[in-house]
Amino acid sequence: MENKLLKVHPNDNVVVALRDLKSGERVEWNGATLELLEDIPVKHKFSERDFKTGEEIIMYGVLVGKATKDIFRGSRISRENVTHSAGSFKVGERNTTWQVPDISRFSGRTFRGYHRADGKVGAMNYWLVIPLVFCENRNIQVIQDAMLEQLGYASGRQFAVETQKLIQLYRNGASPEAILEADIIQDADEIQRNRLFPNVDGIKFLQHDGGCGGIRQDSEALCRLLAGYITNSNVAGATILSLGCQHAQFQLLEDAIQAFAPNFSKPLYILEQQKSKSERDFIAETVKKTFAGLMLANQTERQPAPISKLILGLECGGSDGFSGISANPALGYASDLLVALGGTTILSEFPELNGVEQELINRCVDDTIASKFAHLMQAYAQRAVDVGSGFDMNPSPGNIKDGLITDAMKSAGAAKKGGASPVTDVLDYTEQATKPGLNLLCTPGNDVESTTGLAGSGANIIVFTTGLGTPTGNPVAPTIKVASNTALAQRMADIIDVDAGTIISGEDTIQTKGEELLDYIIRVASGEATPNAVRLGQDDFIPWKRGISL
Repeated sequence: MENKLLKVHPNDNVVVALRDLKSGERVEWNGATLELLEDIPVKHKFSERDFKTGEEIIMYGVLVGKATKDIFRGSRISRENVTHSAGSFKVGERNTTWQVPDISRFSGRTFRGYHRADGKVGAMNYWLVIPLVFCENRNIQVIQDAMLEQLGYASGRQFAVETQKLIQLYRNGASPEAILEADIIQDADEIQRNRLFPNVDGIKFLQHDGGCGGIRQDSEALCRLLAGYITNSNVAGATILSLGCQHAQFQLLEDAIQAFAPNFSKPLYILEQQKSKSERDFIAETVKKTFAGLMLANQTERQPAPISKLILGLECGGSDGFSGISANPALGYASDLLVALGGTTILSEFPELNGVEQELINRCVDDTIASKFAHLMQAYAQRAVDVGSGFDMNPSPGNIKDGLITDAMKSAGAAKKGGASPVTDVLDYTEQATKPGLNLLCTPGNDVESTTGLAGSGANIIVFTTGLGTPTGNPVAPTIKVASNTALAQRMADIIDVDAGTIISGEDTIQTKGEELLDYIIRVASGEATPNAVRLGQDDFIPWKRGISL
């Protein structure tokens, strides 16, 4: 029988529609017949009982809102009758016991990664070209145009136009008719097969709008973020372009690298334009040093490594009413599996942990970590209020349209990505994940600012769940997209890698989908599978300037 309804937690007083329900439709619920008083769109919720104005709305077992008017049993829960409300939190008694999942299927499994001198193991082997200031972005683009396709790296397009073929035909005396019949399209797979350096997975160019202007703290944070990318296990080395006079001086970057990796030994080339003879010489020198770095990076080959070397970033974006029921819990189970295997996972997006702070505090392994999380959440929330905003303004129009009507409701579903394992560390923005287990990382809820921060804190794989479809990725951490519903997986098959909608249809459980997801993560980490975000060149990179971004 088709499932029409779902109650997520036994303590909930609202019910989720798993398909479109019509006004007047009678549904069987808790041994009784309930008549719906209005249309309930799929993914939306309706009241299980009558509510008086001011009564609490509970979903996922936590407070997610309060009734702003009387709501009758069988009515849709919406922005018209419910407002955001979240529970308070404090550091007190904690409980870090958890149901460790069965890891027998993955026991002894390895992935084929790139071993670094510091003991880390990368899922990819990238070379970075980084500007310390936005003034160098134009030079970065010139270098990118000069190197990518000529070295056999796809630029993000699915094909390249080989104008050189036409030039050669013309020089050989070809007629206009021969020119018109020439095949000059080269697809991305063919470009990649012609890579000059087979062990280098790509050259990544991290353009940004920072490094000068603003406040000095912005430049300092940028340098720490860039240091996190350089020391990321997926990175073989980097070429750094400096103008010379900007706030983001190389010394700030060097200090951050030494703080993150005291025994840093990757090749690093620094060029300062204001010391060069000309822009022409500056670009030529940059290309030559980058080429030399690629030669060094190509000497590293994939070798077996334990799964415990994986650092998994947990991300969601374009969420819908099914995200917290299918994709996020499946990712949470994969996170628990990886933690049980000795690996590291990172849950970010602090504005989307609003309302579940107490649960996460209770899972922290000690009071110091719990207090740090509480302090970061309180400070972030207060900064939002100080500028006339608040976490309650976090849900996007797309979230609301698809049933996530309050930030607490959105957050309760988003937190499911973190599974049930204890919280072993809490990180402020750009701090590095050094402790195995589940880490909490302070970032905005903005998708790209968050994924940028995850890779900057060490994530070498990111799993990104979505209910509406989000075309984004990361330059250095392969980003796997998981759809919360099958309709999205089919409609946007070019960006989705895994369909978690089979949980909604009953074909899979959270556990079986979580195991499938971890299998795919291991394949990606071994270079055996390429996520669509990587194939499409979705290398989005937005540093957070620590202003209020929800």
